[in-house]
Amino acid sequence: MLRILSALLLLAVSTAQAAPDGEQLFSRHCAVCHGANGTGGVGVPLALPSFIDSVSDEYLTTTIRRGRPGRIMPAFMAMSDAQVAAIVGYMRSWTGKPAPVHDTARIQGDARRGKKLYASRCAQCHGEDGQGGEGTGVTFSRKRDLPIIAPALNNPGFLAAATDSMIHDTLVKGREGTPMSAEWVSGLSGQDINDLVAYVRAFATRPKQTAGSKTQDNAAILVVDSPYTLEETVENVKQAVSDQNFTLIRTEPLEHGLVEPGRENPKQIVLHFCNFSFLFKALAIDPRVGLFLPCRITVVENNGKVQLMAINPLRLSKLFNNSKLDLACEEMYEIYSAILEDATL
Repeated sequence: MLRILSALLLLAVSTAQAAPDGEQLFSRHCAVCHGANGTGGVGVPLALPSFIDSVSDEYLTTTIRRGRPGRIMPAFMAMSDAQVAAIVGYMRSWTGKPAPVHDTARIQGDARRGKKLYASRCAQCHGEDGQGGEGTGVTFSRKRDLPIIAPALNNPGFLAAATDSMIHDTLVKGREGTPMSAEWVSGLSGQDINDLVAYVRAFATRPKQTAGSKTQDNAAILVVDSPYTLEETVENVKQAVSDQNFTLIRTEPLEHGLVEPGRENPKQIVLHFCNFSFLFKALAIDPRVGLFLPCRITVVENNGKVQLMAINPLRLSKLFNNSKLDLACEEMYEIYSAILEDATL
């Protein structure tokens, strides 16, 4: 009897390992951005029939594996093949239709003609250089300009996942439920479509453009020595924050919430502050700015030496890989630098 139970247990474990739960995996890894049922949020709505019924399993698999560099979606390289397949299978269950099969051959077109067509037909939504639409798409915090944020066509993750055939079919059929309707191709010939495909494919060979010159290697933390006492430095930071048109939110021990109340180190103080207009504009570009907004400056005293510390937005700028966000990071760097300098003069 014991052998039978052991065998059944091993079989159950083996079955569980061989057949991951796609719905559970989607809920754990994808729903936070794409919605519990794929209806969208920060991420695009995946459950649109016009989307899910038009992309191959290979496209979904590569997208999960590679993500969208520089956008919100990370790469899920650590997942097993079985886990990725389970997620793809769960997504297919939304409509119950089989996955389309796309031809992997390259479409021959004139990218130079396609560039002109793109400028007149596509750039308004997908961006002048294929960088995608702006905004977070978080409908519970602000209204989107469009029902769906246009994806970045110049993204290496998209270009690796999408075949020319898929891009072609999307151009021809559009995406019902989005601003890109089938009527979009009215007046375009078959050669026009091929030229557009060639231009979109050419994004893969174009050098990446950067917005600013300050996004080089930088220290992760900005550190400045203060000639004043801890208390004086904290008051100086408050004044400097106000002078930069930022609102002080709160001042508290750095260890607040990490140790029992009353046992925090009194020589480690963090000040939280924000300019909400700047915050909303930055969030509209990329919600990952939440990593350093609202702003924080920490004042510490160690062996009689007082220092101010802040995260370096320029260091994060490289991680974000978003040229428009580079400008916001540079602006935030200048603000941090001004506050640190004013507080220690």
